[in-house]
Amino acid sequence: MKLLLGLLLLQSTLQGFAQEIFGYCTTPSEQTGTCIYLTQCKYLYDIVQKRAISVSDRAFLSNSQCGFRNGQVLICCANTRRLVQQPVWGNNVQTRPQPQPQPQPQPTAPTKRSNLLPQVPNCGDNFGDRIVGGVNTGKKEFPWLVLLEYTKPGNVIGHHCGGSLINNRYVLTAAHCVSAIPTDWRLTGVRVGEWDTTTNPDCTTERNGKKDCNEPYVDIKVDELIPHPQYPGNSRDQLHDIALLRLRSPVTFSDYARPVCLPSKPEHMNNIFLGRKMIVSGWGRTEYNATSNIKQKAEVDSVPLADCNKRYSTQRRTVTNSQICAGGVEGIDSCRGDSGGPLVMEEFEDGHGNYYLTGVVSYGPTPCGLAGWPGVYTLVSAYIDWIESTIKP
Repeated sequence: MKLLLGLLLLQSTLQGFAQEIFGYCTTPSEQTGTCIYLTQCKYLYDIVQKRAISVSDRAFLSNSQCGFRNGQVLICCANTRRLVQQPVWGNNVQTRPQPQPQPQPQPTAPTKRSNLLPQVPNCGDNFGDRIVGGVNTGKKEFPWLVLLEYTKPGNVIGHHCGGSLINNRYVLTAAHCVSAIPTDWRLTGVRVGEWDTTTNPDCTTERNGKKDCNEPYVDIKVDELIPHPQYPGNSRDQLHDIALLRLRSPVTFSDYARPVCLPSKPEHMNNIFLGRKMIVSGWGRTEYNATSNIKQKAEVDSVPLADCNKRYSTQRRTVTNSQICAGGVEGIDSCRGDSGGPLVMEEFEDGHGNYYLTGVVSYGPTPCGLAGWPGVYTLVSAYIDWIESTIKP
């Protein structure tokens, strides 16, 4: 009952002190925190369980609110007061874990700006309506996927290349979508929350005849283009084909626009995830063509670098350990996605699946979808240091 009253108290506050930024937040006492469910934050959960809540505690709880998710209140929980498991209920008696000294997390290089990137559970959600075995995605699938906007001669706007939201101010894409475009084109913005490029908002009709619609897409201007400093331009091998786009205004996260997780765990480093199923998604758009109005997806398998190199050596290309190859099944390739778009894999933690960005679409065979010719992607884990040292609040 006390928990319910506490939740109602928080829900009555439209705007608290704490603000979610990139999945992180600042508590009312100016500590860095994580925006999570109230029941996952022991010291705040304990306040709500009190028989009587003081005026100061009530204000602290109210000011700790940082948003909503799936209809539940999110609270800013200080990182220095670590999370515990939810209380266990049995025979109407509540038992709580006794407070234990929590080990400090070991720093991983680099740590300079790692707090600007969202971590599970604040990234990688692939919301509902999945179409198993299909080519079209569901309307809410891959909510981190964006279209890049180019302004062409005559002020004509076109959407070519894709990218991935990695927080609310940055998109990760391919450097060739930034630096190797026609000289009279300008990359001017991104489109967030798109599904069918011919409609706005995007709607489908349910079995009962009722329309189900996404929120309208949002166009956001790009403030800064940051190709990797070692990207060589139009070279054959397309090394370091990765770039960051800083957005002029922050993205408001929703079921249709959320960040993907970056592969920054130790087990992700130098890993091309052999034997793991991965998914490439997009509208099939490159710098020069468009093949679909509806967001597409294709499932691909990682390919050993030795096999990939053997194939591409006939084209005088070399694939390095900063790249990952996937696909090679006839008719299924990253032509189903965009240049610069995401290659992702799903990992399950505590029974919940989150998607990690393993690759960025770089290049592949022409025509695409040739048997035995995998697509080549930039391996994102090889560039975590560069990403973390480049982004800013």
